[in-house]
Amino acid sequence: MKSRSRLMLEKSIAAMLSAIEIYNKPDFKYREETFSVLCINSWELLLKAKVLNLASNKLASLYAMEYRVLKSGKRSAVRRPKRNRSGNPMSINLFEAYRIVTEDYGVKIEKAVNDNLVALVEIRDNSIHFVNDDLLLSLKVQELGSASLQNYLHLVSTWFGDVLSGYNFYLMPLSFFRNFDEAPGVSLNSNERKVLEYIKKSEEAYDNNDNVGDYNLTLRIDVKFQKVKSTSGLPVKITNDPNATAVMLSEEDITDKYPWDYDVLSTRLAKRYSDFKMNSKYHKIRKKLEKDKRYAYERFLNPKNPKGGKKTFYNPNIQKEFDKHYTKAS
Repeated sequence: MKSRSRLMLEKSIAAMLSAIEIYNKPDFKYREETFSVLCINSWELLLKAKVLNLASNKLASLYAMEYRVLKSGKRSAVRRPKRNRSGNPMSINLFEAYRIVTEDYGVKIEKAVNDNLVALVEIRDNSIHFVNDDLLLSLKVQELGSASLQNYLHLVSTWFGDVLSGYNFYLMPLSFFRNFDEAPGVSLNSNERKVLEYIKKSEEAYDNNDNVGDYNLTLRIDVKFQKVKSTSGLPVKITNDPNATAVMLSEEDITDKYPWDYDVLSTRLAKRYSDFKMNSKYHKIRKKLEKDKRYAYERFLNPKNPKGGKKTFYNPNIQKEFDKHYTKAS
């Protein structure tokens, strides 16, 4: 049976594939707006999948919590799940999930990822004001979307392993279905102008960095058409030989059982204990527990390259062992 985090991840991937498929349609009148909505939805599901993964798949980790007002008029001492109109628990939003992952668990995410999401959310929230024929706005959505897809690919592979190898994650360049030589005679209205000005301010912080890294705020794809000779293609060989060596790579069990890395473990222990310090005592205890498969597992950073580097991951139950050495915070 698949874990909740894995099911949430599959929903996220489905939403992102839908965003790409709709964007890449030859004729779609609500292209940029629909892409931004589905792309942000996919990111929210991805971050929630990571929260579940880090929280041992406890569904309550996704609940939006609140202090209730008692009959006496005083605020309750304990937070309870916030309910929607039908009475079901409300879920945390995109940026609260981001905060939990980065602050409560100490998972490091590049600032460009956050800035990219903020810009895409701004586009989503203002999409009702968009005019589809405006070239500047279409170009900006593609630049943000291309970077967002790249960021998504890197984070999914880092957090959940090689689960996207069977998909093509790219946006069709605008030159395939737009005429760059002619700009439509539609002027930006005040709302559109404010959105682009807002995004421009975010981009200014990255103006001095021309390098394309693993994580980016915006990316522009330049395309040119060029004739090629028939001999210039890459040779491809496909075999259906039943005796060929079968290679199957699946990290689902590992990422579910050992979701924490060193940074997450240290962050959680620092929040859990009042007398915790990252000193020789901590490292000595940790090194000893790493030898026990119940609490730690060492795996390759790249499963396809057994000669590459390794990294140790931890099961959240390791905290119970640290309870024997430290005092819980009140």
